[in-house]
Amino acid sequence: MSEKISVLISSKETEARIKVLADQINQDFAGQTVHLLGILKGSVFFMCELAKHLTIPTTMDFISCHSYQGTTSTGTLTFSKKPEHSIEGRNVILVEDIVDTGNTLSVLIPMLLEMKPACLKLATLLDKPSRRIHPEIKIDYLGFTIEDLFVVGYGLDYDQQYRALPFIGIVEQDSEGEKKN
Repeated sequence: MSEKISVLISSKETEARIKVLADQINQDFAGQTVHLLGILKGSVFFMCELAKHLTIPTTMDFISCHSYQGTTSTGTLTFSKKPEHSIEGRNVILVEDIVDTGNTLSVLIPMLLEMKPACLKLATLLDKPSRRIHPEIKIDYLGFTIEDLFVVGYGLDYDQQYRALPFIGIVEQDSEGEKKN
């Protein structure tokens, strides 16, 4: 089987929206420093683009955890990298590529709050509210709300492929007429 990728959100739309989010963060944290904490690997493109538009002092770090294999959640959260620097007393913005079920964030956010940041905000490029199992997840900086589609590009992947696409695309199957969801 091979996949077909169709454009859902263009690179121009994505970059424009990220600039709006950065402007919002600049205003919300005027005169302060923010610490961007990206969830690897998917958040890298979004986080870098966001950071380019921040005019306030900004530091960055990463955490790595995952619960997906292919297009399906395994239901188990695995951590392979914790933050290298303390977040205690910092204004932390957790940067995610997509909020889907909320399983990852429902474990990660309480863990980060135990590290005593001054504040913890969530920025995500995409949100799929129709799949949310954890409605308590609050998104502070949202790029786009999308339907229940399996998407790639701008950091999002399908079995580690398609992350570097400069747009958000929908994955469809070319053979057997199946769509990936």
